[in-house]
Amino acid sequence: MNRRLARVILPLLLALTGCTSGTSDDDPAPRPAGAERPSPFRDCATLSAAPTTASPGSEAAIPTSTAPGTPGPAAGGQALPELTLSCFTGGAPVALRDVAGPAVINVWASWCTPCRKELPAFQRLSDRTAGQLQVVGVNTQDSRSGAQSIGEDFGVRFPILVDQGDALQRELKRKAFPLTLFVDAQGRIRHIDATGALDDATLAKLVRQHLGLAVPA
Repeated sequence: MNRRLARVILPLLLALTGCTSGTSDDDPAPRPAGAERPSPFRDCATLSAAPTTASPGSEAAIPTSTAPGTPGPAAGGQALPELTLSCFTGGAPVALRDVAGPAVINVWASWCTPCRKELPAFQRLSDRTAGQLQVVGVNTQDSRSGAQSIGEDFGVRFPILVDQGDALQRELKRKAFPLTLFVDAQGRIRHIDATGALDDATLAKLVRQHLGLAVPA
């Protein structure tokens, strides 16, 4: 009787043990602790290097002279705030005043609808002006996962600095979203735009008007 009972109970015990003793060969491999998706954004190592002049005939060449009657960069302008921000991809923090101009700095957040609308235009501006104009993002008041998803979904690749609070906006005394700074080669802010989502044509017009550069079509 005891042997017969043992033959019934033993398989049940082994089955229960198998259900709770680790993962089977069919289970997916566990994700390493701290593993993250690769960042879609470029690193910030080159932000302190001044844009180079493209060779004659280059598709990315931007003439620095403007046509007669076209306004160039205004005299004066305020310096960028003395802020040091982290780079989204890690590495050494970046002093905002070390970002070499000319540059267009776009302040954005993933929850901001106009920001999402205009970010592809900033990526196209970055592509068209490679080596001539730096396009930099400042992600503010946002989550890392939200910013990461926007970069992946919208194909945003230019370098992104992280302002976890709103330090830059407070320094500029601006609360609007999105916010775009046009910075000349001397690191002076020539224009701050807070009119809403910018498209390709408006961006090209503002770059020409305030930085004296013509963006290739």
